[in-house]
Amino acid sequence: MLTRFIVISCVVLFIDWYFFQAVLTLLKGVSPSTKQIVSWLYWSSSVATLLYFTIPYLVPSFHWPKFIHIYFIGFVGMLFFSKLFGSIFILLDDVIRLFNWGIALFKQNVNGENIESGMSRLQFLNNIAIGVTAIPFATFVYGMLKTAFQYKIHNVKINLPKLPNAFHGLRIVQVSDIHAGSFVSTKPLEKAVELINQQNPDLVFFTGDLVNDKASEMNPHINTLSKIKAKEGVYSILGNHDYGDYYNWKSQKEKSENLEQLKAIHAQMGWRLLLNEHISITRNNTKIGIIGVENWGNNLHFTKYGKLQDAHKGTEEYAVKLLLSHDPSHWNGEVTNSYKDIDVTFSGHTHGFQFGIEIPGIKWSPVQYLYKQWAGLYKNQHQYIYVNRGLGFLGYPGRVGIKPEITVIELMNS
Repeated sequence: MLTRFIVISCVVLFIDWYFFQAVLTLLKGVSPSTKQIVSWLYWSSSVATLLYFTIPYLVPSFHWPKFIHIYFIGFVGMLFFSKLFGSIFILLDDVIRLFNWGIALFKQNVNGENIESGMSRLQFLNNIAIGVTAIPFATFVYGMLKTAFQYKIHNVKINLPKLPNAFHGLRIVQVSDIHAGSFVSTKPLEKAVELINQQNPDLVFFTGDLVNDKASEMNPHINTLSKIKAKEGVYSILGNHDYGDYYNWKSQKEKSENLEQLKAIHAQMGWRLLLNEHISITRNNTKIGIIGVENWGNNLHFTKYGKLQDAHKGTEEYAVKLLLSHDPSHWNGEVTNSYKDIDVTFSGHTHGFQFGIEIPGIKWSPVQYLYKQWAGLYKNQHQYIYVNRGLGFLGYPGRVGIKPEITVIELMNS
């Protein structure tokens, strides 16, 4: 861990020093006192960044006040990535200067002339570097203060020819990735619950990651989320964060007890947690199956807790089968290859990276380079998967271009 800390510190200090060269160029001609104030403010942000990486060695971050833990990391991350973005233009400046220096050196050697190397910094590129740095920073701030809680309702219709007539028009509301530990107030989730209930759902599916690490994160939100209502029930599964795999537990027993507490919270809220099992919904003597598996990821070496073979056993009688599986890589990794009778898979996990572009004609996010199915509806022959963009957030306490999602899926048979 010490080696990792040293490497991170060196990278942070190098980026800060490199970007500061543009700041110094911009400060030419200003008074010494102004230069001193700007320098002090600049390097204070660097100290804050280093403190964020240092303090956890002394006081684990889960002991910090929640607001500081969540928004301090957001502020530090915004500063760092904004400076990293601006450094691209400083690098371009340095490449041009190096090229000019090479030409000047060649002419000097050939002609014996003392030609000025042209190594002075290009003012306009440094000005651009400073200017463009403000763009991502302002965008990240907006994503924290505004977009993080701009819940967007996505309405989707899926045609399933085998769907019994009794289930034609079945309304399913899907939510995912609440990450309760990232909320410092209950108000945003109260707003989300109100929107969910306004959709008049027949079923509600929650597809994992209720917490970041600990079951206790849910304590302020149990009453709020208990108010989610659906005519035929709320069904849920576990996501990779729900197992507490990313927390430094004192013992395996403590970790296991935490998971049991989280399972009990699902029950306390009236949610039917599906743990590698299935249930059926009946209308007019016809049934459809709801299958729920624990987390099973085919990417990034996530632990495979899911046992679809066990959950699927005994579902032969159902005309339509709906699968809740947190990680969308499960679809290509197992579902479409070995379980072709599963009609629709409901997943989350990706958050749409909480950053991207979604406008008519353009749908892009860095997460698409890790997950082929990362947001929205996808089809492979007769099988569908819907990947929910998540209701909450993790790490960066905001969203840029990818709004938190409440999905309303209507099943049709014509």
